[in-house]
Amino acid sequence: MIGAPSRNARADEAEIARGKYLVAFGGCLDCHTQGYFSGKPDMARYLGGSDIGFEIPGLGIFVGPNITPDNDTGIGRWSSKEIVTAIRTGVRPDGRILAPIMPWRGLAALTDADAQAIAAFLKSLPPVSNKVPGPFHPGEKSTVFVMKVVPPEIAPSAK
Repeated sequence: MIGAPSRNARADEAEIARGKYLVAFGGCLDCHTQGYFSGKPDMARYLGGSDIGFEIPGLGIFVGPNITPDNDTGIGRWSSKEIVTAIRTGVRPDGRILAPIMPWRGLAALTDADAQAIAAFLKSLPPVSNKVPGPFHPGEKSTVFVMKVVPPEIAPSAK
């Protein structure tokens, strides 16, 4: 039958659809889409990197990076295996550790099929050219709006 999708094409489509679901369910667009934290996510730049950073005292300021397959500003040069490794272990292909705000410890429990589906979905996205700033070291001036993670003060015990 001419024009019918192959079994592999249907499998790829199903895997990408599963990855899209997992990315949405996992809230990836929250930290990786410009405008999300200001209430106006720019869906034309979906997963193309944030415009707001998180400050973690003593560690610095981290801006959600571009996770589209743009070769210069995103993860376009990463293999599917490298994407899976990063989301499950917190280690980028260059050996750098992901920011502590990235929930890789929870994502480490993903099944192989689900982790691969996320990688397939990310690779299927249109590339967005957007180099996010940072990370910024403690005390370094940020060029983006920053949300600060502040630990609670320890209350004196009641006697």
